[in-house]
Amino acid sequence: STGMPTKTEQADLLQTLYGRNGESPVAVVAAASPADCFDCAIEAARIALKYRMPVVMLTDTYLANGSEPWKIPAVTDIPDISVEPIRQGAEYVPYCRDPKTLSRKLAVPGRPGFEHRIGGLEKTEEGLVSYDPENHEKMCRLRAEKVQRIADDIVPLEVMGEKSGKLLVIGWGSTRGAITMAIERLRAEGHSISQLHLRHLNPLPKNLGEVLRAFERVVVPEINLGQLSRVLRAEYLVDVKSFNRIQGRMFRIAELVEGIREYLS
Repeated sequence: STGMPTKTEQADLLQTLYGRNGESPVAVVAAASPADCFDCAIEAARIALKYRMPVVMLTDTYLANGSEPWKIPAVTDIPDISVEPIRQGAEYVPYCRDPKTLSRKLAVPGRPGFEHRIGGLEKTEEGLVSYDPENHEKMCRLRAEKVQRIADDIVPLEVMGEKSGKLLVIGWGSTRGAITMAIERLRAEGHSISQLHLRHLNPLPKNLGEVLRAFERVVVPEINLGQLSRVLRAEYLVDVKSFNRIQGRMFRIAELVEGIREYLS
């Protein structure tokens, strides 16, 4: 929500990451282009099914109203993300977790023997409502750990350009095109600039900290007041710089060029 209907913004990131009751983290992914919305939706569904948890996929008005050539993929080219449900007659403990993913078993609703409670109240592994303090802490830590284990499933980040150096520009969401064009113009002037664009915002990729520390300066252009910058500073203790506009429109390439140029000296 921008406060300016029909205009674009990236101002809901912190609300998406932290805006729930209690300790309730969820996975968050962000699409980078109209075509990428398709692949990003599949990735969100894959995580939701494999880890049995909510996943938020971020888009914005710029993507919703944008267009680009896109070849409809054959069904056979789309990765299989289906999950095998628990077999009828198998022992079922509602909140017993897979040792690797910490996900619950998938039980088809309505089948005998798979009845269990759902809702916002804390529960034991057997699905019983519980006010036990130790059980509540155990379950809170378990849910947080489940989100973090998704990082084991994320392909390591690949930096576009030099793998280390003076300046790294990081973007997320719909700013990818504008940032890429701005960096290409600066590279044409002879500047060495590396680029990184994030799809997974929670959890963050496992090698992100290593990538950040390989550069003298890190700049994050965002259409907000620096929300991802705050997250990266808190998570990795790196002095991330922000370049922000919040005018209900996408970055202009020229203003990105000038904004990034300030960090080249």
